[in-house]
Amino acid sequence: MQTIKCVLVDDELPGLTYLRALCSRLPDVEVVKSFNNPVKFLDEIETLDFDVCILDIAMPGMNGIELAERLVDRGIIFSTAYHQYAADAFDLNAIDYIRKPYQLERLEAAFLKVRDWLSTKRNVGGGYIELNTDKGRARIDHLNIAFVTVAENDRRDKTIVLKDGRNILAKNITFNGLIQQLPNVAFCQINRKTIVALDTVSSYTQQWVYCSVPEFQKSDIQFQLSEQYREDFWNKLSR
Repeated sequence: MQTIKCVLVDDELPGLTYLRALCSRLPDVEVVKSFNNPVKFLDEIETLDFDVCILDIAMPGMNGIELAERLVDRGIIFSTAYHQYAADAFDLNAIDYIRKPYQLERLEAAFLKVRDWLSTKRNVGGGYIELNTDKGRARIDHLNIAFVTVAENDRRDKTIVLKDGRNILAKNITFNGLIQQLPNVAFCQINRKTIVALDTVSSYTQQWVYCSVPEFQKSDIQFQLSEQYREDFWNKLSR
């Protein structure tokens, strides 16, 4: 069973500590990091690899609802002691909404919903994905995608290179968000700045991946294969 990676955000340290302890009792859940300041979380989000965020709603400075609006590509579980926030939480398509004080059984049920959500995201077959771009909302056929890189001018944006050489600038989306929308068996992140379509891979070594996209470039395109992504890349190619 694949591990669910989560981030915890709650301004109250005792509650945050207790929530982390409960998560540690779930064998298929990994807490990547916990934050008691939502702004610090946003500052680090590009460096974090996670599937879902458990967000406290009532926080000073930036509440959980406001923070969730910036996490449109991640799974959200809201937590609060105040039931009046429930309607706003579900308006943002949260996976679940749990009340404080936390209970292990209720938390476990929430992560079951997360697993169902991830399964739907990762097993999408052929078809289109929808992304916000510099030219508005766009539908992109994933079969046409060659690779994705971090945009030069803003790391929050991603440059999607199509197999015919055209570029699409996806606005304010993380690699994790893209991976969740793309078919898991067809795409792989190979370093912190690159996702490749596996059907473009012509060869690879311990350190490099070479992609062939003859429609717009005669020679193979070379990308670094980082150690933390190497095993996943090899596993996907061997399927």
